[in-house]
Parts: sequence; C-alpha cells; structure tokens
Amino acid sequence: MIVGVVFLLVGVLGFIPGVTTNYETLQFAGHHSEALLLGVFQVSILHNIVHLLFGVAGLAMARSASGAKAFLIGGGLVYLVLWLYGLVIDQDSGANFVPLNAADNWLHLVLALGMIALGVVAGRSGGLGRGRNAA
Repeated sequence: MIVGVVFLLVGVLGFIPGVTTNYETLQFAGHHSEALLLGVFQVSILHNIVHLLFGVAGLAMARSASGAKAFLIGGGLVYLVLWLYGLVIDQDSGANFVPLNAADNWLHLVLALGMIALGVVAGRSGGLGRGRNAA
C-alpha cells in the first residue's frame, strides 16, 4: 500500500509548479518536455498519469497479500523493462516518448530491484506486515 501511495504522490507532485521545475515546458509526451520533478527527473503529462495509474493499481492490489505481492513483483518487472528501454534509446529521439533522462533510468533500476525484493520477501513471510500471529 505504501508503494502505491508513493506513486500517487509522485504523480500529483509532477503537476505542481515549483515542485516541478520548468513547469511551463511540460508537454503531454515526448522528449521535448523539459519539466523536471524535484529539478532532477524528467516528466511529462503522460509520465505523471502513468505514476497516478500505477498508484491506483498499487492501492487496489494491496487489499490482499497475494495482490500486493503480484503488484510489487509485476511492477518491479515493468520498471526493469523501462530501465532497459531507457538505456537503449536515444534520449533525444522520438523513441523517448515517456520522457526519460539518466536520473529516471537509475531510479527505475532502484525501483525495479526494490519492488521485486519486497515482493519476494513478502511472499516468504506470508504477507506484507501481516505476520501469522498478527491481531
């Protein structure tokens, strides 16, 4: 649930001038958007919407331990693919439709590894924060 909330927060923050620098350059999609969340991560309207949708999915799937595990591992795999995609595309080309920069790429790798690890650990412990003897 916490991961879903963080994605929702990031999606909302991407639409707030000041938190997102160069806000006036925010575009729907594409590498021409020079808006930077926290002055570091390149964002677009599409990028922010994806974060919001990912957050909603995380909250919905967190209703059960198996759903949370599926969200974490599946979402981690999505971010792993996104990291690989960010490595192979030319960041100044039309293929960079999300858009992504080097900071985004490294964040995607950290998210991928973290989410997959959380999902695996949650599967082994029988739940996320809900031990077998939890009241």
